[in-house]
Amino acid sequence: MISIDKPYFNNWKFIDLFAGLGGFRIALESLGAECVYSNEWDIPAQKVYFDNFGDVPEGDITKVNEKTIPDHDILCAGFPCQAFSISGKQRGFEDSRGTLFFDVARIVKEKKPKIVFMENVKNFATHDGGKTLGVVKATMEELGYTFNQRVLNSVDYGIPQKRERIYMVCFRNDIAPEEFVFPKGVKLTKHVEDFLLDDEASTEHLYVNRQDTYYNDITDDVYSNKPIRLGIVNKGGQGERIYSTKGIAITFSAYGGGVFAKTGGYLVKGRPRRLHPRECARLMGYPDSYKINSKMNQAYQQFGNSVVIDVLQYIGIEMGKALYE
Repeated sequence: MISIDKPYFNNWKFIDLFAGLGGFRIALESLGAECVYSNEWDIPAQKVYFDNFGDVPEGDITKVNEKTIPDHDILCAGFPCQAFSISGKQRGFEDSRGTLFFDVARIVKEKKPKIVFMENVKNFATHDGGKTLGVVKATMEELGYTFNQRVLNSVDYGIPQKRERIYMVCFRNDIAPEEFVFPKGVKLTKHVEDFLLDDEASTEHLYVNRQDTYYNDITDDVYSNKPIRLGIVNKGGQGERIYSTKGIAITFSAYGGGVFAKTGGYLVKGRPRRLHPRECARLMGYPDSYKINSKMNQAYQQFGNSVVIDVLQYIGIEMGKALYE
């Protein structure tokens, strides 16, 4: 995560929906805002959230009465991508019923926060020919908000991982700035090798020693802002590819198989291995003080579903500039 010079949202309150590991919370708290409510249905994620923030998120959002949620200035939501049952007609609020985005919308309708800040997978931008995104846009405009969206890649914001996500920023019409501009990219100065653990004992079990390991003729001595594939295990399918630590990480996944499942394989000191969950945390912008799940498979899954804190911080800075500068 980056150091914030100006706490744009001092005395502002926010809620953390579909909270996961609390990436939105870390980002917004770094900008001075206070979390007054969180919601996350997954029990293992709830436990990690409690370990780090001291409160347990409320469960199933579909059963939460929106009137009971505290007043807030910013609503944060990394809601799951779902098919919209009647997408294409784009009737806004009506079309969003039956999806988890509808729960975001009904809370917005009741509480009228100043800003709605959302994140989703890259494919959300083009899902169903763009009609799904159209429903979200129409819904937010119907509720009295501007709608700004952009697909951003974390590698363009100082984090050496290819992770493209759509970010949506909506300002309530009465306070909306004339223009909102998503943050410009920053030069990548670090690569995977800069995020690795020094403690070899904690990573020894992650190395893979197999006879069906094959390397190409690429020398591992050139830095790049892209993943550098050096070899494969078995047939080189998903989770069977080996990359250089002088490049960037591939997109972490919550699911998938292979000997390097969920993180990809990386050549470290001449041997291929998966990344450690702590290394994944670092490559998602989480500080080393963050307490991760003690069960490795759950930790991998949770980081595969998480947000990149640095990108949220950069967007948050631009939200503050748009309102105050």
